[in-house]
Amino acid sequence: MIVIDEKRIFDEIERRKPVSVALNGPDGILPKIQDTASAIMERFGIPAYVLADSCFGTCDMNTNGAKVLGAEILFHIGHTVNSTSFGDNVVLVDAFDNISFDNIAKKCAEEFRGKTISLVTDSQHLHEVDRVKSILEQGGVQVKIGKGKGQLNDGQVFGCEFYPVMETREVVDANIFLGQSNFHAAGIALSTNRPTFVLDPYFNEIREVTEFAQGLQKKAILAVYKAAEAESFGIIVGLKEGQFSKMTALKFRKELESLGKKVQLFALTDITDDKLQNLRGVDAFIQVACPRISTDNHFHRPVLSTPQANALVKILKKENVENILQVPHWL
Repeated sequence: MIVIDEKRIFDEIERRKPVSVALNGPDGILPKIQDTASAIMERFGIPAYVLADSCFGTCDMNTNGAKVLGAEILFHIGHTVNSTSFGDNVVLVDAFDNISFDNIAKKCAEEFRGKTISLVTDSQHLHEVDRVKSILEQGGVQVKIGKGKGQLNDGQVFGCEFYPVMETREVVDANIFLGQSNFHAAGIALSTNRPTFVLDPYFNEIREVTEFAQGLQKKAILAVYKAAEAESFGIIVGLKEGQFSKMTALKFRKELESLGKKVQLFALTDITDDKLQNLRGVDAFIQVACPRISTDNHFHRPVLSTPQANALVKILKKENVENILQVPHWL
């Protein structure tokens, strides 16, 4: 069950006495966020708006929505990061999943006895890392926990940042991800090129995602080579505050035009196939918003992320290309 640190929220409201607040977080915990918003309104008698658009991380907090509503504080819930540099009006609030990993960790210890693994997780299960590490080590597994960098804590990954597992990949037999998220685990497998397993405490199963990740990698590489045949490109700047990379977009425009390609510039908040279908005169797209948009979704025309676009430029220059996604940060 997800547990939100409501004390942090209530303490901030007591201290700052805002006229209204807003709250948001990942889709999966929206019902819990609704409960917290109701508790705020009952306790303090102020409006508490739930920003219910999909939210995929601290790159996607919708601070503009909070401003439009006149909310003096935005409580962004469930994306724990090692950073506080989001401004005075944004408060990051922890949300932990309190389910126990003991049973699945013991099963994992039996399966990986004698092996060396990299232990990693997402925000909701960070508090379980030390406990699981202890169980695995008692069962004869050697455990590595990579160092975090930037916003990442030790042993933590985002969907586009993999510093801890990249640090350990040369010395481990496999990656072990705590949680249910194939999304995070597939990114780990792609970036490290190591067997990667999910420790799912809800179904009490150990699930390998390596083959699934390899399918995403083949699709990503195929899109690059299809884009290499294009004569016209659309370069998309993401309009979400943490996905705004205009300078990267202009860099790709300059490089492609120097290679004789036609380029149009676009800007979108949500990059979907339906929206791109409305655009004409474009053979392929490059989007510099979120790399997982390109790897995890279906598009009728090639839509490349930043690492894929870097590979495309190398191909067009007839340079060697390998290990497109095996980098610690896909932006």
